[in-house]
Amino acid sequence: MSHTIQNKTKLLARVRRMKGQVEAIENALLAEKPCDEVLNLTASVRGALSGLTAELMEDHIRCHIIAPELGEAERQQGANELIDVIRSYLK
Repeated sequence: MSHTIQNKTKLLARVRRMKGQVEAIENALLAEKPCDEVLNLTASVRGALSGLTAELMEDHIRCHIIAPELGEAERQQGANELIDVIRSYLK
């Protein structure tokens, strides 16, 4: 079973919190709040997204690269998937 399925409830809760944070940015812009407030809200979303990304990457490493029950081909595939994600993330 995939780690995203096992941790689905927790991951969805994090995504829903981020959704609320993005809505707060929209509301702040609509209400013409000062730029420092909008910047703080965007920083919160960025931090939340970075935290979610780090958690998913860690779980991917644990479940698809270093899990002792995996064969070499599965580990290599897991590593290649992570490399692709990191390249995309760093663009």
